[in-house]
Amino acid sequence: MMTTQTAPLFLSSIYADCSSHPPSQEASPSAAQSPCSQSCQALTLVTLHQHTVQEAPLETVDETPKLQRLHRSRNLKRFSSKWQSRGSTGSTNITVYTAEKLHVAKTHKKRLKLLGDDHSLHSAASNQRQRYVTKDGKCRVNLGPIEDKSRFISDIFTTLVDLKCRWFLLVFTMCYILTWVVFGGIYFLGAWLRDDIAHVHDQQWQACFENVDSFLSALLLSLESQRTIGYGSRMVTANCPEGVVLLMVQSILGSIIDALMVGCMFVKISRPQQRAQTLIFSKHCVICERDEKLCMLFRIGDLRASHMVDAKIRAKMIKSRQTKEGEFIPLEQSEINLGYDTGGDRLLLVEPQTITHIINESSPFWEVGSERLKREAFEIIVILEGIVEASGMTCQARTSYTEDEILWGHRFESCISLEKGAFRVDYSAFDKTFEVQMSLMSAKDRNTAKEKETEF
Repeated sequence: MMTTQTAPLFLSSIYADCSSHPPSQEASPSAAQSPCSQSCQALTLVTLHQHTVQEAPLETVDETPKLQRLHRSRNLKRFSSKWQSRGSTGSTNITVYTAEKLHVAKTHKKRLKLLGDDHSLHSAASNQRQRYVTKDGKCRVNLGPIEDKSRFISDIFTTLVDLKCRWFLLVFTMCYILTWVVFGGIYFLGAWLRDDIAHVHDQQWQACFENVDSFLSALLLSLESQRTIGYGSRMVTANCPEGVVLLMVQSILGSIIDALMVGCMFVKISRPQQRAQTLIFSKHCVICERDEKLCMLFRIGDLRASHMVDAKIRAKMIKSRQTKEGEFIPLEQSEINLGYDTGGDRLLLVEPQTITHIINESSPFWEVGSERLKREAFEIIVILEGIVEASGMTCQARTSYTEDEILWGHRFESCISLEKGAFRVDYSAFDKTFEVQMSLMSAKDRNTAKEKETEF
């Protein structure tokens, strides 16, 4: 029992000594603490621990005076408040750091919730890569500022056909309205100069422009003359030769506008680009073995019953590279042989065709294996050309494949079956592939391994 009382009495004396030296209020919070304050803080913690552990024995012993208990409780409150005020700066920093960490974690969770998981983040980043040609055949190349725009005016027919529909309709409408208004103004000016407007109801007056008494009536005369309506109430008479010449000029100009606008409208409606919407390509390329040769395959198909005439297929590889001299060549195009030397590029596109590119020494994939394919950055442009059977116009369909759309060690499923009296094409299996067991080496490594085997 004496041991339990000695420590509190000794500590209370130390508290009393430290209380006689209060800390200065002007000292900064970051200043170094005095030895007395440090020892008092440490002893405060020890006293709290001992007081908690030995609370039961102290309650049984009533030898401690009430005054010492009150004095000790005051010292405990005083030093505990000082310790909390001095440590408040560090606790604030920890609180701010913890809050920032929680905010970053919440933001990351929200981002993962929106995009899925890490794999979806990687997929979204790969999908954002800029393509040279989109899957539906649109070229992603924007032309910069062109100074000499007169070249477009010299080829006005192609310029009009290439306009968007809303702008083409605006040009189409304004061509007719402007000619009607301009010639209506000329008719009104001629009638005013010959004083036909003042004698519009005079039966004895020999008018050049009959029944033209306002600009609106002159506009109706221009419209009726150019469109050859001829109601008979307004007309150009033979009393003035300039009126006849003006009517001839308007008729010739109206015929030119009709030929140009109607021709542009017909070509724009019957453009073969719309035919390309029914020419489809497989979503992926596959690399597999055919006849003991490494080949790259993809599929094309025609959804219409009217077939393409003289269909041809070709492919280009778009890849940027740096020469040995240090010159950077962006978007360099290299040819991919799809059977040009054997006639395999000419197609009878009645059913879906699987196009084959044999990977040999002249192929750009000669040194590309499964692992290197994942690190490459290139794009394959496939172009299908043919004549539309219905219109006789040349049609071109395009698509592209990036390196992540090439499946190594896959084959296409068969989509053709035999039924009674005909062959059946199942377009639901057009894009389906299945995995096959094959080596991951490139065609060059395979050839080297075969040569070593023959030597031994």
